[in-house]
Amino acid sequence: MISLTALLAGGRARAESTVDLRSEQPIVHLAPWTHYFHDAGAAADLDAARAAFNAGRFQPLPSQNPSFGFKEGAFWFHVRLANHAVTEPRWLLVQQYALSDKLDVFAAYADGRVAHHIGGDALPFNARSIRYRHPNFMLRLPVGEPVDVFVRVESQSSMQVPLVLYTPTAFTEMSRDAQFAMGLYYGILTALFFYNLVLWQMLRDSSYGWYLLHITAFGLVLLALNGLGYEYLWPTSPWLQDRSVPLSICLAQIGMQQFARSFLGLKARWPLGDRVGLAMILFFVAWGIASIFLPYRVSTPLASLAVFASIVWIAVEAVVVTRSGYLPARLFLAAWGMFLLGTGMFAAVAFAQLPKMFVTDYGVQIGSAMEMLLLSVALGYRYSALRNENERVVREAKEQLEHKVEQRTSELSNALAQLGDAHARLRESSQRDGLTGLHTRMHFHERFTPLVDQARQHGHAVTLLMIDLDHFKQINDEHGHLVGDECLRWAAHAIGQVLRPHNALLARFGGEEFVAALPGQGLEEGLATAEAIRIALAATPCRTGGRSLPLSASIGMHVVDVRMRCTIESALQQADDALYRAKADGRNCIRTSSARAA
Repeated sequence: MISLTALLAGGRARAESTVDLRSEQPIVHLAPWTHYFHDAGAAADLDAARAAFNAGRFQPLPSQNPSFGFKEGAFWFHVRLANHAVTEPRWLLVQQYALSDKLDVFAAYADGRVAHHIGGDALPFNARSIRYRHPNFMLRLPVGEPVDVFVRVESQSSMQVPLVLYTPTAFTEMSRDAQFAMGLYYGILTALFFYNLVLWQMLRDSSYGWYLLHITAFGLVLLALNGLGYEYLWPTSPWLQDRSVPLSICLAQIGMQQFARSFLGLKARWPLGDRVGLAMILFFVAWGIASIFLPYRVSTPLASLAVFASIVWIAVEAVVVTRSGYLPARLFLAAWGMFLLGTGMFAAVAFAQLPKMFVTDYGVQIGSAMEMLLLSVALGYRYSALRNENERVVREAKEQLEHKVEQRTSELSNALAQLGDAHARLRESSQRDGLTGLHTRMHFHERFTPLVDQARQHGHAVTLLMIDLDHFKQINDEHGHLVGDECLRWAAHAIGQVLRPHNALLARFGGEEFVAALPGQGLEEGLATAEAIRIALAATPCRTGGRSLPLSASIGMHVVDVRMRCTIESALQQADDALYRAKADGRNCIRTSSARAA
């Protein structure tokens, strides 16, 4: 017999849990009015639950949070509804969590009738009132009559029971918007899948293949968690719905770990991290197989906990590789931070460590979408680098082929008169310096005498410049000959840019030394041109390989007396003597054969 105190407690609980339904509020979240009772042995029936309620054993939801983590037994929930919406005799009760195994909904009317509805993913999908990813139950609520609703939930999954009441119209609008958002998310995943599939087919880079596995597996995880897999892929198989969560989690972690190993190049950059990642892959393979046979209550919580260790370890791998200087790892780390945050919030809700709300409920979708977009950018960065490398290889192969053709043409030029043009081009190529692209010393010797003769005929002057880069041996010693070669190319380009308007004859004389003949320029004009060369070299450093190397030059200048017969050797000797005076006077200056300085 129920005591007076218990009856009074039950009456207070009824009054506190009564929800007044009105047409102007078509969506009602029931958590503020919901009371619960934990039936640890899962033995209570409706009568026992009503007796427990009347005895005051039902408690309000803690902080109005309907998440309890992984718990044994069954949970009973109660809410009293009073429908005052004359035009809405039917309301849809939706349990906004897709993985509950068994739900029993009892609607107890004032006249003593009890309507019983069953649901959950232990039943085929078509057993639901409305084909929707979350369990739902159509309740008839007579206007003005209170109805006690008891919901019994028993599940091996996380105990999350967010109950929401909708009018049919409000539910249609909500489900339309929700399905649109889900479609948008999976549309992003599908677009990323096919985009990277094309790149994988083009590049044959294993990172793209593992990224495709990552996208596919994680898409399966969310299909299972959101109930869309049960709705669209396996609606007649409660067994597969029960196994899909741990299996998809394990498959997703295999894809994530293998993608991280490939993308970050752990085998070369961090062998220890690579071995740990491989060990995690083997664990998830073994646990995925075991999940087929183990109870859901055992397989899923452990798989969920292992997710934490897996994604944290991937973040550690990204940090280590980033610190080693691998630039794409920065994007990878940023992407993984987004995913870690979203997944962490979702798992924390499953273990009742965070309240169930929009951000925590959909954090994994938001975080994973951002992660996959950023990973696509990171893969695009790799694609760009590979494309540039391929273009370089093709260009070098083409240059090698052209060089071989020219060699073959040179061998056949004496026997085939019709290849005279090719022979001329070969001769011109032989007079070009292979490093700087300037004419060679031999070519300068051949062209200098005709240039002086032409100047003598027209009464013009000719100025000769010897240009030597300062401290160039130090650059080779400190930075290597490849950097030195790049500096030579840069200096040749800078000198050529200054001399181009003057119709000058420019050549690489040898080593880091250049020679130039300036037709039509006397002492004053030659000094101005030499100073322009000196400033052009000193004003801007040579940038190569991430370094910025300052360059300067010493310049010796000699104005050739075209009225007198002189040899090129004597003219070069005069300019060379002036060059040595410029070096002796501190470098980065100009000296002339007439001892005038600039």
